[in-house]
Amino acid sequence: MSDSEARIESEAEFQKTQRQFAAHIRHPDINAAPTDLEDRRLKIYRDLFFNNIESFLASGFPVLKSIIAPDNWLEMVRDFVHRHHSHSPYFLQISEEFLSYLQQEREPQPSDPSFMLELAHYEWVELALDVSTLEIPSDVALTGDALDEHPVVSPTAWRLSYQYPVHKIGPHYQPSADNIEPAGTVLIVYRNRDLKVGFIESNPVTVRLLEILETEQLSGRASILRLAKEINHPQPESLLAFGEDIIYKLMDNDVICGFRRV
Repeated sequence: MSDSEARIESEAEFQKTQRQFAAHIRHPDINAAPTDLEDRRLKIYRDLFFNNIESFLASGFPVLKSIIAPDNWLEMVRDFVHRHHSHSPYFLQISEEFLSYLQQEREPQPSDPSFMLELAHYEWVELALDVSTLEIPSDVALTGDALDEHPVVSPTAWRLSYQYPVHKIGPHYQPSADNIEPAGTVLIVYRNRDLKVGFIESNPVTVRLLEILETEQLSGRASILRLAKEINHPQPESLLAFGEDIIYKLMDNDVICGFRRV
């Protein structure tokens, strides 16, 4: 065998060992370890790998973890690291990878809460907004006329709609599909100028107003009158005072982050 052939064979054997090692670390119960590695040392890698990921997921999904039995939670994390192939090496994106696993790869278990996917998404949104590079624009006026100028919607204010009241779920409140409101739950999750993340319970009409403001360079007045036409409001002019009040209230949380002239 030539030197080059020996080198290729050696590299292939090393890669085989790498894959075997990685598979064992991901799920040691079903994947045997490389035969020439001491188990005492392997245990250090197994524990570090699993505990680091579990700790990060626990901090990213604290409510979800709190309502799942400890053994079921650990089994879920183990299935995640075994089954899911992450597309990013960054720790900050582990939560997004875990959400993708829950939505696309996890085989539903009888113990899984019916609201699990929605709750996980809501908790992911809080983290995603917290670390997002999106910023409130600096070229807006902080004072202005809500009706005659264009109220600017912050890019760090996300509008969300869920079947379950995800913002209320916890160890002492876990709704079932039989006792949720037919209209669902509408939330605005935001990050303000102080970089604090919060949420506002909202409704479809307010969310639609924000959509109009975000996509059209219209004054507040024109946006509210367009909304009134869409919902067939019997007295469009009477909706102006309501819409104006909503715009100013949303400014308190930087959901509306300022004004521009139209």
